[in-house]
Amino acid sequence: MVIPLYINIYCGNTKSFGMYHGNTRVFFELAGVPCEYNDTYSNHSVPLHLLNYHGGQFKGQKIKSKPVKLEKQQKQEVEIKQRMTVSELAKAMNKDIDHVYEALLNTDVILDEMEPDTMLEEKWIKEAVKRSGMKHKWAKLVETKVRENKDIQRQPPPDPAQLVPRAPVVTIMGHVDHGKTTLLDSLRKSQIAAQEAGGITQHIGAFRVELPSGEKITFLDTPGHAAFSAMRARGAMVTDIVILVVAADDGVMNQTTESIQHAKKAKVPIIVAVNKCDKPQADPQRVKEELVGHDVICEEFGGEIQAIHVSALKGDNLLELAEATVTLAEVLELKGDPTGLVEGTVIESRSDKGKGPVTTAIIQRGTLRKGCTLVAGKCWAKVRFMFDEYNQTVSEAGPSIPVEIVGWKDLPSAGEEILEVESEQRAREVVEWRSYMEEQDKMKEDLQAIEAKQKQHQESYKKDRESMAHLSWRQRRAALYRANKHKLSHRLSEKTETEELTLPIIVKGDVDGSVEAILNILESYDADDQCELDVVHFGVGDISERDINLAETFSGTIYGFNVAANKSVQQMAAKKGIPLRLHRVIYKLIDELKDELSSKLTPSTEENIIGEASVLATFDVTVGKKKIPVAGCRVQKGQLDKKMKFRLIRGRNILWEGKPMPVKYMLIYCLTFFFIFSCICFLFRIRDNTETSEG
Repeated sequence: MVIPLYINIYCGNTKSFGMYHGNTRVFFELAGVPCEYNDTYSNHSVPLHLLNYHGGQFKGQKIKSKPVKLEKQQKQEVEIKQRMTVSELAKAMNKDIDHVYEALLNTDVILDEMEPDTMLEEKWIKEAVKRSGMKHKWAKLVETKVRENKDIQRQPPPDPAQLVPRAPVVTIMGHVDHGKTTLLDSLRKSQIAAQEAGGITQHIGAFRVELPSGEKITFLDTPGHAAFSAMRARGAMVTDIVILVVAADDGVMNQTTESIQHAKKAKVPIIVAVNKCDKPQADPQRVKEELVGHDVICEEFGGEIQAIHVSALKGDNLLELAEATVTLAEVLELKGDPTGLVEGTVIESRSDKGKGPVTTAIIQRGTLRKGCTLVAGKCWAKVRFMFDEYNQTVSEAGPSIPVEIVGWKDLPSAGEEILEVESEQRAREVVEWRSYMEEQDKMKEDLQAIEAKQKQHQESYKKDRESMAHLSWRQRRAALYRANKHKLSHRLSEKTETEELTLPIIVKGDVDGSVEAILNILESYDADDQCELDVVHFGVGDISERDINLAETFSGTIYGFNVAANKSVQQMAAKKGIPLRLHRVIYKLIDELKDELSSKLTPSTEENIIGEASVLATFDVTVGKKKIPVAGCRVQKGQLDKKMKFRLIRGRNILWEGKPMPVKYMLIYCLTFFFIFSCICFLFRIRDNTETSEG
């Protein structure tokens, strides 16, 4: 049975039931009885149809509401890793990058310096996910296959039964211009020293000398100039004996001391050759006494080191020096293994127009033949040709034999180990593995640098936040904006100044060791705050058109050592305004580089005070029809020169600066001078304030 019921409903008032007004359809439930009302009402009676009513009172009856069951929403799960970039996190959350930035607002993260590839720490990854109404779960670790180590190492020590006597490798070391190359020339009856630029050795030379007695010795001639320290160290590491050449008229010098240190570090025995004993001012005894101070004790002072007095120029006592070397080699019982895979060391490397990449090497084990596959560093070679020191082809080279190797795919660095492998495929695997490991090491270094930088920025940001904790959020945002704006303008001004005071250079050398020596010198440059020295490129070989184009891009200068530039390259450089600085002597190259750096620096103004005087009084002097104010001064220090500029100072304030006009000029040592100043306002100022000042 349906009972019609009319209830008055007023807008904004819901008597005892609680009603809504407006064009909305609502449902009520009175004592478990469903009711409904029509949509048409506005301060009118609305018919309510009670459905399935079974009795009961309406007056005072309470409304029982049933709880609404809401389905629990499942939070989106985000797979995270221990370290993720901003873009990676945004992709994992299925959001854009700006969402990540917003999620990290009001945290210690420096948003102004954050980029899409910025690495986030674990706690900030979790915080961003949490603030986004999501929950995180750790991504499953992808099982990556561990790369097999494809590198190659030196072989184990050979069987003593396979060892045979070998020639000693002797390195000649000492200070520049002490006669090392001349000594070697006399031993091998050549004229190498006369052919060297500036009369100094600038490469490692490897030669084999046969003595009249039939013994053979392999000599390494190292440069004595300070720039070639790495070459001397390399020579000491591959040698059996060091002949230390010291000039009898000069004594122990800087590179002499350095050579001793290299020999001791390599644990190589020393023979002292006191050279230039034919000179009138020679004092061999003083040289040997100086060596004692460097722990080089000769036999006559109770030590074990042989000291031979020689004259390389005249050939005096050279046979005695050779015999001493052979005797020491016999004591050392030098032996080598001529069988098995080849092992050696790159002494020098260069690029030859006809031969391509060429290395000078000392073979230390095995026998090198044409067709062998070698690996040195990240380079490999299929041996095509071998040459001796006389540029004659050789078919094989055993232990202690110096040889030039042709067939390298790239130019290896001096000092690299040479190891033979079974095939070209194996050589490629070794080179690929070494390149991979170098890349991994570089990534680790970069990651450490990034983490250190992030930590520094976070500490700085946290410090700034703590200093602004007492400010409101509006004041804090304004202060941060001003600080960032100041930092940005400071960086831009620094960048502009740096661009103005930068010297970009390209370095080219004839051999790898020469380029290495120049770069070592440039590393010692410590005035980047005044003028930045930027080495944009370096390499081995003659100047090419590519070098000119690169120099044009960076507005740089090309420095070449013992290299040439053909006519077309020179014309191209002249057309583009690229300076070419070609040298054959290393210290001349360095001197010109210093001059160019100096020319880049802004001129600094220095003031030199040559005299001081006190103004005792001021008065007027009539000159013609004009009265000119004059200051009477007494010299207190130095002298006053009318050609110089004068400055009037009261306390710390500069009142006037300019040149005076002398009324009366007496001797410089007189006590009193009178000057007419061209600036009358200045004199008026003096009168207004005080009559005594210092000028």
